[in-house]
Amino acid sequence: MTTHIAHRPREIADCVSAYLQEGDLNGIASMFHPDCQIYFPPDQPPAKGIAGARAAFEGFMEIRPEIKSDVFSEVIIGDIALLRANWSVVAPDGTVMAEGQSTEVAKKLENGGWGYLIDCPNGPPTL
Repeated sequence: MTTHIAHRPREIADCVSAYLQEGDLNGIASMFHPDCQIYFPPDQPPAKGIAGARAAFEGFMEIRPEIKSDVFSEVIIGDIALLRANWSVVAPDGTVMAEGQSTEVAKKLENGGWGYLIDCPNGPPTL
């Protein structure tokens, strides 16, 4: 399998998409910080850690859709970044399976690349 590294925070979703299309669940999980929290679906408790990242993507492995991400905001301070993006998940036949506007916090990983620390695909949860 290929190794994808996000050299800028805005590249994380592209790396996740590449791993997804390759069917590499471990690769997808490598794009998340070990302490990550994923707020999807938004009405459920967050998925946590690498196991949570794996669980969040397991259902997509057979379909292998493409994730399209248009990052429109990236703020980097040291090893932390805040991202906002419009995204869609597109099946191989071109059907849009899901779409939304995300807010994410990324953090530098041990490999020198960036990974998601807080992933809110539909924006931050309400109180």
